[in-house]
Amino acid sequence: MGAAIATGLVNTSAEVRSVGEVLTDPDALARFLDEHGLRPAALGDGGAPGPEDLAQVHALRQEVRGILETESEAAVVAGATALIGRGGMGLTLTRDDRDQWQWSVTTSPGATLAEQLAVLVGTGLLGTLRTLSLDRFRHCTAPDCNGMFVDTSKAGRRRYCMPEVCGNRRNVASYRARRQTAAAPARRTTRP
Repeated sequence: MGAAIATGLVNTSAEVRSVGEVLTDPDALARFLDEHGLRPAALGDGGAPGPEDLAQVHALRQEVRGILETESEAAVVAGATALIGRGGMGLTLTRDDRDQWQWSVTTSPGATLAEQLAVLVGTGLLGTLRTLSLDRFRHCTAPDCNGMFVDTSKAGRRRYCMPEVCGNRRNVASYRARRQTAAAPARRTTRP
């Protein structure tokens, strides 16, 4: 989950999205959290993020992108560990809704929203690095996209930061190119 949040967060930036900045205000940040199923304790019961939360999450987003862009495992470990250190208190096992044991990282009681996200993202990045390798931290292969993602798929063949956007654009462009080629009349060369 933390790696997916890292991907989602990094790809909300105006440098990635052709529609511009996604996290434009605290309400947009609240929608982002809701879309990812996050209910951070920093927001209390039903609380909403504020302007300070938004500014801190924007700064966190740039840090996470820097970690994803690194070419060194040691740099990923250092960056992700620093993220966890901001608000993490310790690792434990807890039972989930299905009564299965799950790893859980406890955050400090006063942790801000950005610190709680940092712990979640840092933990996810370390887990991905350990189980799947640095090769899974990738740039989107769509030529008109500057997105990044953490490929946690089983096969490890993901190519796009947002398959439903970048992948579809590429598929439509390929389809149109094939149709145009098929529709073009065959040209014959005549010799005098």
